[in-house]
Amino acid sequence: MTMRFEDPAADFIPAVERVFGAQPRVLDGSRAALIGDVKLQLEAGERELWLIERHGVLEHRLAMVEVREDIEEALREAKERLDGN
Repeated sequence: MTMRFEDPAADFIPAVERVFGAQPRVLDGSRAALIGDVKLQLEAGERELWLIERHGVLEHRLAMVEVREDIEEALREAKERLDGN
């Protein structure tokens, strides 16, 4: 019997790099990445992608993107929201 485990967050950091075109700083055990002053953080069992603006130790949640099937699709939506601000 072969068991297969799927971890949608396993491709999170490489996907952040592909979508944003920059190497992110990895935070929180690869469940969060820092691009500039914005932290992208997976929460709620990798079903929510939070966009969090950081100013030193202060954080402000800008938006949440629902992660459906593809983490890269959620990251593209997050980038569109950030570019629209």
